[in-house]
Amino acid sequence: MTNTERPISLYGFLRPRPERADEVRRILSSFVEPTRQEPGNLQYHLHEHEDGRFFLYEVWRSQEDLDRHNATPPLRAFLENLPEFLEGAPEGYFNTMLSPYPETGPVPV
Repeated sequence: MTNTERPISLYGFLRPRPERADEVRRILSSFVEPTRQEPGNLQYHLHEHEDGRFFLYEVWRSQEDLDRHNATPPLRAFLENLPEFLEGAPEGYFNTMLSPYPETGPVPV
């Protein structure tokens, strides 16, 4: 990463339909390890809140890396059917990081 490049972060909440919560948990969990192996992925974390919402936090080296990730067939299939899985729209945020990211690579998990 050059000094002028800044990582891209993507984070947000997903509220699954109660009858689909286990399925959404399984699908989202299945994305974690493969995504962490993708070129350009710096961090990928999945959390589950007490109220049943899922929180995703991702950091990508570049917009191109994020675009490549978003084009993967398993993620595309999930996103194309998102209304079937969720109550309401996802609450998502997409930003360029202002703080410098360590040059040493991903943070150990």
